[in-house]
Amino acid sequence: MENMLEVYQRSYDDTHPLIGMDESSKQLVKDVRVPLSSRPGEPEKYDTEYERNGVRNLFLFFEPLTGKRYVNVTEQRTAVAWALQIQELVDSRYPHAERITLVMDNLNTHVGASLYKAFEPQTARRRLDKLDIHYTPKHGSWLNMAELELSVLTRQCLDRRIPDQETLEREVKAWESPRNASSAPVKWRFTTADARIKLKRLYPSPQR
Repeated sequence: MENMLEVYQRSYDDTHPLIGMDESSKQLVKDVRVPLSSRPGEPEKYDTEYERNGVRNLFLFFEPLTGKRYVNVTEQRTAVAWALQIQELVDSRYPHAERITLVMDNLNTHVGASLYKAFEPQTARRRLDKLDIHYTPKHGSWLNMAELELSVLTRQCLDRRIPDQETLEREVKAWESPRNASSAPVKWRFTTADARIKLKRLYPSPQR
């Protein structure tokens, strides 16, 4: 936790960007019957019967010191799918960065070995060397600002039936663009000093 809090105290440096990453799945659901048109002042009415149409994965990357984020939709949640996201992050989104500080949880696919499953060893190593990885502690996912963004996306955009991947991608971009246009850099205010006071009960007792 203290490691993460110290990372968040770093000042902005475009050669060493700070990026948070998180991912989540979305069940695609198709209506069996056409929803009833809503009357003024009434919500739209959906039939309780529906058809499952597969699951898609969402990767969200968030740069708190610029207030920018982007989301990619994939068909699977695999090691190779994650590696392809890292390829885009390193080679397309931040090609001029000397090192990228990447904050994420320690899901079993979020490891350097995943890059070797997707790319030749020299390419995998080059991309891995560009990353300064910081994992959030167990039960400490609240320390990943990308998870907070993903929660906002879920509440504002994904809390309804979405029938297919095309619609999901369109709705996600419709959420992403205005949010990027209107959001400001995030100032993380909770510090290590605060943690040692407010979360003192979580610290182990020194062995004497």
